[in-house]
Amino acid sequence: MRGSALAIAVVSSLCFGFSGPMAKIVGAGGLTPLQAVWVRMAGAAVLLVTILAVFRPKALRVPKNKIGFFAAYGLIAVAAVQALFFVAITRLPVGVVLLLEYTSPVLVVLWVRFVRRLRLPRSAYLGALIVLVGLAVVVEVWQGMALDGLGLVLGLIASSCCAGYFLMSDGFGDDIDPLGLIAWGLAGAAVVLAAICRPWEIPWDVFGTAVNVGGRTIPVALAAFWLVGVATVLAYITGVIAVRRLSAAVGATVSSLEVVAGALIAWVLLGERLGVAQMIGGGIVLAGALLAQTATAAAGRAPDTPAPEPASSPEPSAV
Repeated sequence: MRGSALAIAVVSSLCFGFSGPMAKIVGAGGLTPLQAVWVRMAGAAVLLVTILAVFRPKALRVPKNKIGFFAAYGLIAVAAVQALFFVAITRLPVGVVLLLEYTSPVLVVLWVRFVRRLRLPRSAYLGALIVLVGLAVVVEVWQGMALDGLGLVLGLIASSCCAGYFLMSDGFGDDIDPLGLIAWGLAGAAVVLAAICRPWEIPWDVFGTAVNVGGRTIPVALAAFWLVGVATVLAYITGVIAVRRLSAAVGATVSSLEVVAGALIAWVLLGERLGVAQMIGGGIVLAGALLAQTATAAAGRAPDTPAPEPASSPEPSAV
């Protein structure tokens, strides 16, 4: 049982790893980063809401006292994370943006310590320090910021919003179905982003074309379908199943494979390569983030506190 759950978590990470590369392919077809974000959010929302409406309609119920939470979740945990990520990958390699985004566990550590005032093991702070060292190596500070400065700022802001995603995901009760929250979060993000993404200006005819990236010819429609169906809907569904069967800490740790998967997929499909220093720094960032995240999870399970139950949603076996 645990082995199959770990396998599902790995599948989720691999699915999420396609996000950046597929977005770049769609962008090469003629869509702006924000237009690609809107296509992803709207397409995934329509697909996931339809699936839930057919197989699990109760998941779409929104408690009246949680409407504000749903709105904040859609704005911060979905819209901001995705929009900033997609813009950042136009200025930085996919692998670097993923590495920046995965500093979010460090921000969670700081939030838990100074806002929730929960004392953490020293290993949590050590992990945060390791991440900062790794980031210094990734951006090659000894060369005077070799990478795009604005891209780095956008990546770090995306990391902050991603930390908000973890904190908010830890804050809702049994009256909210995780898949319903994701579905409405995607739908809300599509609505919020419509004003700045201007979907009515999307050149829809590009989905009938193909682009050449990394020496390969790839249909734009196929990349968009993969971005919506695999990198978003399937990734979220398998992620929820994995977290339900595993502890949140284990599930989040395995999800860090998205960094490796995204970089490898970008290398195969887009021909993007990271320098030696960036690969070393990336390994340091991952090690520090995992150490900080695991320590935070362990601190949340004090000896006199029962371990939290896994996500309470029923298993979506019909999906």
